[in-house]
Amino acid sequence: MRKYRKWIAAFLIIFIASAAAGIIYYRNATGGERRLSMIYIPKVVDGTNDFWTSLILGTQMAAKEFNTEIEIMAPEEENDVEGQNRILMEAMKKQPDAILISPSSFTESDSLLQKARDQGIRITYIDSYTEQDIQDITVATDNVEAGRQLGKFAASILEPDDQIAVVAHVKGVSTAVEREQGFRDGLGAMADNIVDVVYCDSSYDKSFELTSELMKKYPDLKMVAGMNEYSSVGAARAVKTAGAEGQITVVGVDSSQEAVQLMENGVFKGIVVQKAFKMGYLGVEETARLLRGQNYETEIDSGCQLVTPENMYSGEIEKLLFPFNTLNILKKEGK
Repeated sequence: MRKYRKWIAAFLIIFIASAAAGIIYYRNATGGERRLSMIYIPKVVDGTNDFWTSLILGTQMAAKEFNTEIEIMAPEEENDVEGQNRILMEAMKKQPDAILISPSSFTESDSLLQKARDQGIRITYIDSYTEQDIQDITVATDNVEAGRQLGKFAASILEPDDQIAVVAHVKGVSTAVEREQGFRDGLGAMADNIVDVVYCDSSYDKSFELTSELMKKYPDLKMVAGMNEYSSVGAARAVKTAGAEGQITVVGVDSSQEAVQLMENGVFKGIVVQKAFKMGYLGVEETARLLRGQNYETEIDSGCQLVTPENMYSGEIEKLLFPFNTLNILKKEGK
């Protein structure tokens, strides 16, 4: 009997030692940090839109690197404010450590976001923000600067009296307001040449229809400026379909594979590209630092870049235009 007791005792010692070694190994592998829980609520999940696809991929990659569980919850349309608020209420019930959100409205989500803060949930804004400063962190393009870059470029290729129309995405949302403001600033005195501003509600088809109507309404129109991917690409499709690329110049914000093709075909003359992957990645990284009591940035400009037919295939810009090609190369190289 004593012999068996010795074996049992030895087994228990070995088991406890192995368990302790396993715990130590796990803690070393994860930096001794518990796994965080985050929910990201973009304006939409749309596989046809490279901006949102790239941004969401950035959040997911950062989540893997910073020991974080992240769930993506989104409405079916970018301008569905009520749908986004319903999803926000569902997310609050799950009590994550943090909610990351790209607000679809400047005003309509503030009360819900404040309730989330009152429940102890940290809030990070990605891409856009709301009227009240409820957030802990904001990661976004400087949208005024993005519009300003586009406006300066537009002014450099237009004649003094050329008519300009703006096709924006969602009326009142912070990104649309700031990009139009920056675009007017960049145009300078030529801002008086803007004959109309319309809103496509982030729909390719509606942007196409609105641009077609603008071309009929203003026969002397010389430029259409889109303020996001939906508005820009929809406008470019309309100009190309009408065979008007020799008369009307298209410029815009955001890029996609279709936008690149339209630039190669001479429809787009300039696009300001946001660094969407970086935006999503930094949103998760800084939120993780906040939750773990580390130093973090409260406001981050993720940057943007003017792309033209002349520079579109230079090294760094090519990575912006073809982010998924770059990611595939990194995966193959094991980086």
